[in-house]
Amino acid sequence: MQTVQWFPGHMAKAKREISEKIKLVDLVIELKDARIPYASTNPMIQEIVGNKPRLILLCKSSLADPVITQKWIDSYKKNGILALDIDSIQGYHMKEIVPYAKLALKDEFQRRKNRQIASQTIKAVILGIPNVGKSTLINALAKRKATTVGDKPGVTKSQTWIKITNDLYLLDTPGILWPKFEDPEVGIKLAMCGSIKDEILDLNGLVLFSIGYVAKMYPELLKSRYKIELSEDLEQMQSQIGKNRGFLSKGGRVDLERTNRMFLNELRGMKIGAMSYERPEDKLI
Repeated sequence: MQTVQWFPGHMAKAKREISEKIKLVDLVIELKDARIPYASTNPMIQEIVGNKPRLILLCKSSLADPVITQKWIDSYKKNGILALDIDSIQGYHMKEIVPYAKLALKDEFQRRKNRQIASQTIKAVILGIPNVGKSTLINALAKRKATTVGDKPGVTKSQTWIKITNDLYLLDTPGILWPKFEDPEVGIKLAMCGSIKDEILDLNGLVLFSIGYVAKMYPELLKSRYKIELSEDLEQMQSQIGKNRGFLSKGGRVDLERTNRMFLNELRGMKIGAMSYERPEDKLI
C-alpha cells in the first residue's frame, strides 16, 4: 500500500486565510468523520485556533458503528471536551447544535453579561478535512443551499460568512489536510472514507487493506454482503467478491478494476453496514 499524501495549493492558502480570520470568531466548530475521529483530526488546527472555545461534531454518524461512536462521545466528555454526533442528511441531532454552541460559549456569554452586553450573537468558523460534510451541514442548518455540496473532496475553495439565524453566523472554509501524515494508516483511513481523491490512490492496495480490516473487525458483515468465506489471503477474498458479483472479463478472469470500484462505493455508502475504523483507545484527539 502506497503512502498517501495530498496537500494541493489551495489548502495551503486556506490555512493562511483561516489563521488571519480566527480572531474574528467566538467559536471553532471542528468537524470530524465519526468513522475515523483520529485520522480526520488535522494536527494543524490546534496551531490555528489556539485557545478559542471549541465544539467537536462527529459527522456522518449513520455510517459509523453506533456503539463505537458512543465510546468516542464518552471519551471526549471524560477529557473535558464538548462533542456531539450528528448526521446532516438524516437530521440526527441537528437541533442540538445551536444549544451545544451556546454551551461551549457559556463563559463568553457570562463575560458579556458582566460588561452589560445583551448580545448572544455567535460567530463561528467551521473547520474540517475535505469531504467531511461541512457544506451539507451548513445547508441543513441554514435550510437553504448556502454552499456548494459535492461527494468529492475539494469542492469548497473560498471562505464565506453565512447567516444561519439572527444569533448565529458561520464562516465556511475549504477542507484542509496537512503536508505529511506521520502515521501511514491515517492516509489509508482517510482514503477509505473518500477524503482523498481516488485519482491519486493505489486503489487495489486500498481495497485489499479495507477487505482485511472489515474481515477482522466486522467479519459477519463481510460474509453476509458478499457471500464469501473468510481467509487470510486478501487477494483470494477480493477475487471471490468480484466473481460472486459477476465481474468477469474474457477468459473468466475477475475484473479487479470493476470489483475495486464497486467495493469502495459500497464501503463508503454503508452498503456493507455501519462501521467504525478507529476506537478511542487507539488515541484520543
